[in-house]
Amino acid sequence: MSFGQGGPDSQWDPWTPQSQQRQPWNSGGGDTPDWAALAEASEARAKRRRLLFIGGGALATVAVAAAVAVAVVSTGGSGQASDSPSSQLPSTAEIPSATAKAPSFAPTSAPPPLDPEDFISSAAKDKAALAPETLFPGTQLTMGDTVYKKGPTADTRTCSSAAQQTLPKALEAGGCTRLMRVTYAKDDIAVTVGVAVFDTAAKAGQAKSATDSKSIVKPLSGGGVGSFCTGAVCRTTTNSYGRYVYFTIAGHTNGKDVTEQDTAAFQIGDDLGTFTYRQIHRRGEAQASAAANG
Repeated sequence: MSFGQGGPDSQWDPWTPQSQQRQPWNSGGGDTPDWAALAEASEARAKRRRLLFIGGGALATVAVAAAVAVAVVSTGGSGQASDSPSSQLPSTAEIPSATAKAPSFAPTSAPPPLDPEDFISSAAKDKAALAPETLFPGTQLTMGDTVYKKGPTADTRTCSSAAQQTLPKALEAGGCTRLMRVTYAKDDIAVTVGVAVFDTAAKAGQAKSATDSKSIVKPLSGGGVGSFCTGAVCRTTTNSYGRYVYFTIAGHTNGKDVTEQDTAAFQIGDDLGTFTYRQIHRRGEAQASAAANG
């Protein structure tokens, strides 16, 4: 039996690392490596790697498909048609009808507010207490930055006795029932306000229409206010509101005439005319409010 130079034959194992292979070309003399065997081993390793890649990809695909299936199952019923039998569906009585009518309610509205002027336009409604002190309360009047001291007051049922020149006739034409007066002063200027009362706004309007530039209320002095407008030129005004006609006469207590440049005399007359209008309106407001709340 011959053992040969290289010993027993050794076989190349493709699954064993090269460092552990029994290499026939290194077992003896300097034989040339078996290049064909090396190539076959390399091809076997590459084939095995491809099989591993393909197998892993197939497993990943199966995992994704399973995840999608779970997602579909977990969201089942959302936006899907129901497989329940018709006996489990709501009855027609429970389904809102497209033709059902919305509930209707009777319209409601607050009554219109009462008109203050309506209460001061006739004696039948104008029942509140009336006196010089109710229209002109206190001891002074402040208009803006100006303070006027209150002087004497007067009240008469004989209207012509508190009027002069053409005013008595105008008051009688409307059937004046009362004439109240009050005087205010500042420095050497004074003004008397006269408020004539009639039964209706129509009669008050008739009396006002009968007045002219000579229809003058008598100035009221005393109580610390000197005589004024007894012979000098004074400034007068006439207005009406509701069943009231009110007049002003303003002048100097030192006897000077009022001129067109006499702004102080014009101002005191305008201030007291404005205040008188406001007081008459407040009278109407108070009675309208009482009637609405009563």
